[in-house]
Amino acid sequence: MNTSLFDQLKIVADTFQQVKGGGLLLKGQTVSVALPGVPRRFLYHGWQSWSLTAWADVSWRMPVMRPARFHPMQTDPVHVREKKPHGSWFGAVEIENGGVVFLGSLGLDAHVVLERDSIRGTFDAEKGDWFLGMGKEEAIFKQYALLLKERLGGGRIPTPPRVWCSWYSLCTEISERSLVKILGDLDTRKWPVEVFQIDDGWQKSIGDWEPNEKFSLGMDGMAAWVKAADRVAGLWLAPLIAVPSSSLYRHHRDWLLHDRKGKLVPAGFNWGEPLYALDTTHPQALEWLAALMKKVRGWGYDYVKLDFLYAGALPGKRHLDLPREAAYRTGLKTIREALGGAYLLTCGAPIIPSVGLCDGMRIGPDVASYWDNPRDRDLLRNYTVPGTQNALRTSLNRLWLQPLLHTDPDAVYFRSVQNSLTQEQKSLLQDLALIAGFKATSDMPAWLTKEEEAALKAYLASQPSIQRTGAYSYRIDGREVDFSSHIALPPLPGFLTNIWGGIIGSLAQNTSLLKAFDRKGRQALKKTLKANPV
Repeated sequence: MNTSLFDQLKIVADTFQQVKGGGLLLKGQTVSVALPGVPRRFLYHGWQSWSLTAWADVSWRMPVMRPARFHPMQTDPVHVREKKPHGSWFGAVEIENGGVVFLGSLGLDAHVVLERDSIRGTFDAEKGDWFLGMGKEEAIFKQYALLLKERLGGGRIPTPPRVWCSWYSLCTEISERSLVKILGDLDTRKWPVEVFQIDDGWQKSIGDWEPNEKFSLGMDGMAAWVKAADRVAGLWLAPLIAVPSSSLYRHHRDWLLHDRKGKLVPAGFNWGEPLYALDTTHPQALEWLAALMKKVRGWGYDYVKLDFLYAGALPGKRHLDLPREAAYRTGLKTIREALGGAYLLTCGAPIIPSVGLCDGMRIGPDVASYWDNPRDRDLLRNYTVPGTQNALRTSLNRLWLQPLLHTDPDAVYFRSVQNSLTQEQKSLLQDLALIAGFKATSDMPAWLTKEEEAALKAYLASQPSIQRTGAYSYRIDGREVDFSSHIALPPLPGFLTNIWGGIIGSLAQNTSLLKAFDRKGRQALKKTLKANPV
């Protein structure tokens, strides 16, 4: 970066100095950078794994997604109604000559807002350091990642494993019997995956992390089966949330996050129940977290995927008066230490506060066996929900994290059974995973044709050369791939669509309707699996 370019900017900060490698280091609780003119585009950066991250024209405004009940589990609830272009920890603008001006915090609990022709960054609590970069986007993010690594650390494991995960085929309808059958199929057919990951559906409840009646062998018994097949045993948990039906909720409500009035802080809605957050500063809650992670390790799981982690950083009144992201990082440190040498994949995780404490991170929303959902896109104005286009869009804008951790764009599909993705759409998802360097699938061996299985096995075994050729274009073993036309943000809906969406969003606030929707989804899944056995 050419430091003379900074002469075009007017900087307000307590202090600033040049950074080796390019850019300026600013200090202050609030800093601002006046631009040479009104920028053309702004890079929105979402708060956690699923939150939207994308470049948009400055005239575009982030819509308030619907329903509001899901705000805690999809975006940063503190800034969800901010009308100006904004981003968690950093923001970037494209100026008239095509260059980029970037302002990013080098600490936690920070936010950046674009105010017409000026970028303003603010730490919630105390003053801290900011990185100001100007020039080409790729070079700026490379420098930003380097500075973050100096302060927060990076990943410990050089190469991510290849993973088979149960979620995108079976969802919660897993059982000891079905998983042992699938494990045997992977072995017989010699699939080149290191990790066999058991996802949601094994536990008694969200908060009660013991095996349910479908797992008579126990989770240690399941891990033994996986290891006997010469694979790494992986397990999914969501340890920072609890539902009312759990014993954790019933017996330890004092461990949960409360607001200033003493009420529990809502953390979203899933599994037919409201979600609540663990207070990661409560001593007994931290002891419980450490004991849980050690128990999982004792069962034999060396790969752990932790989900819904945003809950640890929601705003509320904690046992200790810490900033919310610092409180989350306290909990994650406890988890990291208790897991020892296990591979830790974070999901639904606040991005910057997780750096240095995890080996890999989901960097976008869940993929799905469909491209997108018009209801979510147009009526609910929600780009964080499961959908392959949503996952592509945000994940591509988070690949700059690769020097810090393994970037997981989620599972790829090769199957045609129970899948409405076109071949082109499946290929885009597969290519993204190659570029991200993290290969995972949930495809069932029994659901694949011979051709599909051969293609999947070849894909898992491949080690292509990858070269970035543009903002969203790559060369993979000489083959040109361009995502640009597939990830654009849709235009905001018109007046009548918006009115109808408001009605749908209001109805989705109703607990009874959400429970009915959840029951319907489970029934449909059981019917699908009956027609397509494992």
